[in-house]
Amino acid sequence: MSSAADPEHREDEEAPLAGDDEDTGAQVAPIVRLEEVAVTTGEEEEDAILDLKAKLYRFDKDGNQWKERGAGTVKFLKHKKTGKVRLVMRQSKTLKICANHLVLPKMTVQEHAGNEKSCVWHATDFADGKLKEELFCIRFASIENNKLFMEKFQEVAESQSPEEESKEATEAAGLLDKLSVGEKSEAEAPAATKSDRVKEAEAPAEEKAEEKAPDVKGKKKDD
Repeated sequence: MSSAADPEHREDEEAPLAGDDEDTGAQVAPIVRLEEVAVTTGEEEEDAILDLKAKLYRFDKDGNQWKERGAGTVKFLKHKKTGKVRLVMRQSKTLKICANHLVLPKMTVQEHAGNEKSCVWHATDFADGKLKEELFCIRFASIENNKLFMEKFQEVAESQSPEEESKEATEAAGLLDKLSVGEKSEAEAPAATKSDRVKEAEAPAEEKAEEKAPDVKGKKKDD
């Protein structure tokens, strides 16, 4: 090997490879400049007195069955000034509102027949942007969480000053309308009224055994 080839060989090794990252010092200005936007949830003037993971159902009277509203976090929110408490539930990923109603003095909640992890109650709900009578059923991962929810629900209802329900329902529209996440939920069939009984409903057939929807007769149905 000639001595002249050695410098050329070393030069090839030292030469930078094509595609190596190089800092040219150039600065590229963004095409669009985004301004910071203050995001509000409507919960700024409230304190959460309960916060649990759960799955919520509503009773569809037309179809005579339970329909899932979503899985997420259910909260009892107490207003710092008025002391009124509302129940709010949002879906985990989308934050879509599943339930949004005041807890009133005459409200009651009861364990769902045959399922110690779930309970049912009636409410004048505002989740879809207008007041509507609903029959709800909520299911928790444990019996303990269900009992905690029921105890807090009754505690809140009993702590509210006794006023006429019609007046409370009218005031609810103004209070609940503050939420910024106002997406409409799926198209709903006419809601169940307080005269409906849980025994009229049947569990959704598509649910798995461990996740199937409430069976109002207290019997578990196969998928």
